[in-house]
Amino acid sequence: MSSTFNVYLQLGFDHILDIQGYDHILFLVALCAIYTLRSWKKVIILATAFTLGHSLTLALSALEILKFSPLIVEILIPVTILFTAVFNLVFHYGEPNTEKKPSMWVNYGFAALFGLIHGMGFSNFFRSTALPGEENAFLLQLFAFNIGVELGQMIIIAIILVAAWLFLQQFRIQQKYWNWIVSGIAAIFAVKMIVERIVEAAG
Repeated sequence: MSSTFNVYLQLGFDHILDIQGYDHILFLVALCAIYTLRSWKKVIILATAFTLGHSLTLALSALEILKFSPLIVEILIPVTILFTAVFNLVFHYGEPNTEKKPSMWVNYGFAALFGLIHGMGFSNFFRSTALPGEENAFLLQLFAFNIGVELGQMIIIAIILVAAWLFLQQFRIQQKYWNWIVSGIAAIFAVKMIVERIVEAAG
């Protein structure tokens, strides 16, 4: 039992950190672009909202309660990255504390909503690796995989916040410029992925 748990814990951990499938990493980068290390509590709540979303659809999809087109999901994932990046640039374009900024609850809502989409993406990989067996064994695999994803996600978020601290505090880059650079790069890569996946789906 513990062996199965460890295997799927590692699978989930490796999947979220796989640089070849960097779309989930890029989403987390875009999600955290407007935050600093001092805002770690807000980021934890934001990550929790994202976790609740993707945990729900990962479970429902893996159990085949929720069914969807993998091609559509693969296109929607970079769309969530692009939306998040553009949202950062539009509503956090200037100095951090402006009246233009939306409520944090709006950010939490988008994180949970986009988490639902990313959970469908996680489920595609999970279903391809899940071993047949009793329901309890399957649920253990699902639980361990999700925990592995969360551990990997926390590492990514920690790296992003430390990188933000280095650039903002050590290199004296203004927060708005950090947001422009990070969100801009995320948007460019997101557009690239969307185009590639639409072309792939059309072919």
